[in-house]
Order: sequence, then C-alpha cells, then structure tokens
Amino acid sequence: MIQYLHKQLSTINNFNSMILSDKTLEKMIASKELIINPIASNSIQPASIDCHLGKHFLTIEDQEMTNITLDTPIKYREIETDSITIPAHSFLLATTEEYVELPSDITAFVEGRSSIGRMGLFIQNAGWVDPGFKGRITLELYNANSLPIKLQSGRRICQLVFCKMDQAAQNPYNGKYQGQEKSIGSRIFQDDEVK
Repeated sequence: MIQYLHKQLSTINNFNSMILSDKTLEKMIASKELIINPIASNSIQPASIDCHLGKHFLTIEDQEMTNITLDTPIKYREIETDSITIPAHSFLLATTEEYVELPSDITAFVEGRSSIGRMGLFIQNAGWVDPGFKGRITLELYNANSLPIKLQSGRRICQLVFCKMDQAAQNPYNGKYQGQEKSIGSRIFQDDEVK
C-alpha cells in the first residue's frame, strides 16, 4: 500500500500542467507561439486574457421550426450590428473580436467576466477551447435576468484562462468549427454517430 501511494504521489508531482500567468502569456504572444489578434494592452490579466464582443450574432428562427433535434440543422437568423439587446430569458450566439490560435500543448477555458455575470448574463462556449484550435470563439449568451440587457461590440465580454498540458496533443483539434470567423451555430448534426 505504501509503495502504491508513493507511486501515485510521484505521478502527481510529475504532472506538469498549469494555469499560465500574465508574464508567460505575454512571452508566448510576443514569440507568436500563441496568436491572439487583436490584443489590447488592458486585455492581459494576471491569469487570463479578456476578449471583446464582436459584431456578428445568431438567433434561432423559432417561427420556422417546431422543435430542435440533434440530427437536423438548426435555422438561424444572422445579425451584424454594433449593439444588440438580449430580451429577458433569451438565448443568443455571439463571437469574439479576437482571432486565436492555440499551440498543440495549450488549452483554454472560456469564462464570463464577473462584472457581466453580476448583470445576469451567462456566457459559455461549452467552456473549452481545444489545443490546435484556430478561429474566433463563438459564445453562447443567456440573459437570466427579468430585464433586457443591451450589449455593445468592442466591450470586454469574457476571459480565456490558458492551461499548459502535460504534453502536446497527439491529435490537435481539426473539427467542424476549425477556422470559424464569425458566430457559428450548432453543427451537431454532422457528428460521426449520425452518419
């Protein structure tokens, strides 16, 4: 039992993944190992990088569908604007201004900013950006408030927290959202198990 515990502790001590600091992020951006474009001077936080709201949005065309399924495309309406209002208890897809490219040994978590969350606006993107991803990040926005929330493009909306993996991914991301330049709706109908 003692040998087993010693082995487990040794494995934990050899685990090299970590959250990246502002100093490390600045160095990686300067060397172009990590691409974030554009990058504002006030975007780099102590352990994250703030991202700004873009101008492209998608809403579900609920008048044209009777339900949403996992195996058929969803109909969306595109909106390109400098500001948008999300009605109470409503859902909207948005995109970041920033284009990102992650190396094969770095992953990122997408988190809402605390100040935004305190308004009742929930921000997600499934919470995860795979190593090797290239593109703008599609955000899922939900207004949990009883009042509409007006958003302005160019404002800081979320943050990326970067984590170094224990080793480079054997198969970096090359999926159905690779290279996205604007808000992209669900492509779950393209999943392998549907074919």
